[in-house]
Order: sequence, then C-alpha cells, then structure tokens
Amino acid sequence: MYKALIIDDEKPVRVAITALAEWDKWDIEEPETAVNGKDALEKLHRLNVDIVFVDMNMPIMNGIQFMDRVSVEFPDIKFIVISGYSDFQYAHSAIRHRAVDYLLKPIVADDLNEALRKAVSSLNSKNHIFTANNVDYLSSGGTVDSLKKCIDSHYTENISLSKLSEEFSLSKEYLCKLFKKKYGLGIYQYIQLVRMQKATELLLENTLKIQDISESLGFSDNNYFSKAFKRFFDMSPSKYREEYGYKEI
Repeated sequence: MYKALIIDDEKPVRVAITALAEWDKWDIEEPETAVNGKDALEKLHRLNVDIVFVDMNMPIMNGIQFMDRVSVEFPDIKFIVISGYSDFQYAHSAIRHRAVDYLLKPIVADDLNEALRKAVSSLNSKNHIFTANNVDYLSSGGTVDSLKKCIDSHYTENISLSKLSEEFSLSKEYLCKLFKKKYGLGIYQYIQLVRMQKATELLLENTLKIQDISESLGFSDNNYFSKAFKRFFDMSPSKYREEYGYKEI
C-alpha cells in the first residue's frame, strides 16, 4: 500500500481530506498529518511517504520552500497542492515541481479523489503495478458505492437507516457494516461529514445568513447546526467565517 501525508495548518482542511478521500479504493494507508513544513520534513525522514498534500500558505516554511527542498531529497514523491487562492505564483510552482493536481479550498470530494487517482496512476506506472482501479476507477463498485452516491445526492433530506435498508434490500446492520468497512465511517457520521463540508463552502459566501445555511443543509434547528459544527471543527460557524472567510494573500 502507498503512504500519504497531509500538510496544512488548518485543522478543518486536514479533517476534510482525511475523511473524504477513498483511501482503500486507491490502495493508500490512513494518512499521516502535519501542521507545517518543518513538522512534515521530520515525518518524511521517518516514513516512506509516496503522496504529499501540501498547503501553499503555511507558517515556518511555505509550500514553495517545502517543495523546493523535498524535490531534492525525495524526488519520487507525488505532490498534490492545496491552496485557498488561485494564485499564478503558486500554480507555477506546482507545475515546476510536477504536482499531479492543484486543489482549491474548500476541498471537494470528487476533485480530491481524482487527484489521488492521478497520483496513484503515476506511482503504478513507475512501479509497473497493474490494479483493477486503473482499468475503470469510475465503476460503481456495487452496493456501498451506490449508497454513498445516494447520500451525496440527498444529504439535505431526512435520511434514515430504515429507508436505506428498504431501498437497498439489506438489513440496517449489514448496510452499516459494509459502509464502515469501506469508508471508515458510520453512515450517519458520513452524512454529517458531507453536511459539514458543504457548510464550510457556504460559510465562505459571506452574503448568506448562518440560519439560511442551516436550513439549506437540512437542519431544522439553527442551534443544533451550530452545536454540530462546533463539535466537528472546534469552532462555531461564525468563528469559522471570521477565521477563513476574509483571508488575504
């Protein structure tokens, strides 16, 4: 299996990447994380890392400095750049270091997994490894993938295990077991994750009221939404908007 490292000083981003990526599908171990370039370099020297998600705007050592150094010491590592800005200098640096993709925050699950597909495909080509994922990575993968797609399309609705059990003609217990085995999360945990990820996107649209965001995500009570968001990100929705909604380069 391949190893991945996520470097970002923003906890919500680390949480989102860890939870949204389909690690098993791409034959990647549960990722390690680091909060800055210095911390990451120490881990690279201890771990045999293949794929690195690197934030461009981080303290101590920014993404450009980090990639400059790592490209010399670890030339085979595949970079996936993450940034809050579509800045030319950052994009140019990503190209110069042959990054496999450039993801803008907030992280979108489909874009994230497409970046992983590119990274793994490049690694497999280098190592002459052939896997079923390389043949058709967009295949449905059966019941569990269909269940995930159903949630991704209807996360704003009141999704119950009973309804899902009826829809897929499987017991609630077996559905939960299959889903957790593949994605590492319970079904309700994943629903909450999708809602929280979408919440971060909407909070950056500063014209939207928090109450409107809560209702659009399927929360009947704004206080419940705020409490759920705080449990997930260790800060209130208003604090998240204050911290990340007005960043400047």
